[in-house]
Amino acid sequence: MIKGKAAYLKRLTSKIQIPSVDVGRELDGSTPPSVFIGSWNYPKVYAGPMISPVQGDTAIMDNPEAWIQNNKSQEDIIGYRLNLVRGKMTNKVTDLDNTFVEKLQEISLASTSINSEAEFGSKPQGLSFNEQHTPHGPSALIEKFDIESVKWDRELEKAYYDSDLKAADAVMHLHEKEIPFSSIQKAFSVGTMGIGKNRKMVPTRWSITACDSTIGNRLLKEVRNYDIIDTYRVYEYSSLNNYYAVILIPLEWQFEWMEAFLHVMGREELIFSDYENNSDKKSYSRVGGCYYTSKMAVLEELALQKKQAAVIILREAYEGYIPLGVFNVRENIRSAMNKPYLEFEDMKTSLTYISTNLKLPLEKFIKQSDLLKELLQSRQTTLDSFIVT
Repeated sequence: MIKGKAAYLKRLTSKIQIPSVDVGRELDGSTPPSVFIGSWNYPKVYAGPMISPVQGDTAIMDNPEAWIQNNKSQEDIIGYRLNLVRGKMTNKVTDLDNTFVEKLQEISLASTSINSEAEFGSKPQGLSFNEQHTPHGPSALIEKFDIESVKWDRELEKAYYDSDLKAADAVMHLHEKEIPFSSIQKAFSVGTMGIGKNRKMVPTRWSITACDSTIGNRLLKEVRNYDIIDTYRVYEYSSLNNYYAVILIPLEWQFEWMEAFLHVMGREELIFSDYENNSDKKSYSRVGGCYYTSKMAVLEELALQKKQAAVIILREAYEGYIPLGVFNVRENIRSAMNKPYLEFEDMKTSLTYISTNLKLPLEKFIKQSDLLKELLQSRQTTLDSFIVT
């Protein structure tokens, strides 16, 4: 019996066996730019660059924003990521005044790929797949690391030198300047933002959720002041063995995320969910980072439209699905919200339409839900209305 999404995905990723790049103890290549901060043994963590044995422009290897937009396949993305070698060195998160961390900061602020040289204590081994962060190839302790001179991104540079600007304000400012989320998150993770004395490195997986939450919370304050939409809307998108349906409901802000994993490892049909009413969510989501990144992606579009709505998102992951990080959810929801939507007069007709594109019967989502079930009951719509006999 699998209890909880984290346990399910841990079991799923443990079964992945894909060959990663084979390199020796010396590596002369390019960082996309890319860095990785581990969370094990926090506050003394493994931090370091990720380097490809390829020289030149390797930006595509760590540019999630481009993958969905350019229809990159799952095989393409895994190929990019498993060609990145992770170098790591133990470092206290508050110790930013050493040459190794300074090089990591240089990388995170860079506007282009950077030629790099590394020597490892042993031959890099293994690979990493995780639902939160993007995969990477083999890793090893790094003994020597050098990079060429770096040209910084102008906006990231401004945030770095503004040591009186709070980290949350810096994240939001960069988002408003349309700096890619992945660039903001990397710079945040290596301690280049915030009040000077408070700066520290943040593990990669934590920094992703921190940036999603920061942007989402700021956008929500804005969206709560807008008029409520006047029809039901459905946005959809499919890619990388996933289907997403986003339902906008003419009510004040409420949110529910539901995701089903269908026959990914065998015959399993599992649904995980979390929700919030029109109040700030206090505890960490039981479904992890997907909750915050999907919420942020929808709020981006609502803020752009200057509209408010309640939101239900249904996701199905199918056979062949491999966890690639929460970017998968963020960029798919963004893609859905950028497409024309379908309009419906009521909840029942919008859900009936979605049910034609789901592989799992809709009533199973409704039984799992909290918010959707509550909204249906308030409209005196019974579960029986969606059961196919």
